Amino acid sequence: MQIQTLIFATNNIHKVKEIKSVVGDSINIISLAEAGIDIDIPEPHDTLIANASEKSSVIHQLTGQNCFSEDTGLEVAELNGEPGVKSARYAGDGRNFQDNIDLLLKNLSGKFNRSAQFRTVISLIWHQKEYFFEGICNGKITETQNGLEGFGYDPVFIPEGSTKTFAEMSMDEKNCFSHRKKAVAQLISFLKTIE
Repeated sequence: MQIQTLIFATNNIHKVKEIKSVVGDSINIISLAEAGIDIDIPEPHDTLIANASEKSSVIHQLTGQNCFSEDTGLEVAELNGEPGVKSARYAGDGRNFQDNIDLLLKNLSGKFNRSAQFRTVISLIWHQKEYFFEGICNGKITETQNGLEGFGYDPVFIPEGSTKTFAEMSMDEKNCFSHRKKAVAQLISFLKTIE
């Protein structure tokens, strides 16, 4: 398989590291910083798919290159799908994940149903055509934070089939469950089919 190069339309170094750990040598992933692009792409829409599309479209228009982006949300059943598309800004525009976690745990205080899912949508622009891939990881929200790895809501999310939060797992362990890995696996499979 010829190694493809893709610009990943994100400034989130944690997401870049996580996706690079999934693709290994199969795709050459270039972050915005590595591509010399210093912009903060807005996420103005009310769906993950629209925000993912916005980010990849902006970078494709800017560079003309094949690229992809992703948008991920934590969807909590008891909170009618919140924080969802607003996951990064749940407690305000400052994108402070400790504040986000505190608000989430406060809103779930005393609630019996703590089921939740992480959902990732990838938008790939490949030779001027757009393709979408989705990955879901079901699990539950803990009552307290556990673990120091990962980022975002990882310290309070336990995936189905595990007793650990994402923040208590190594990258390899997390990738056994990860919503992001599931979406990226579809992306890799797609690229293999179009060679």
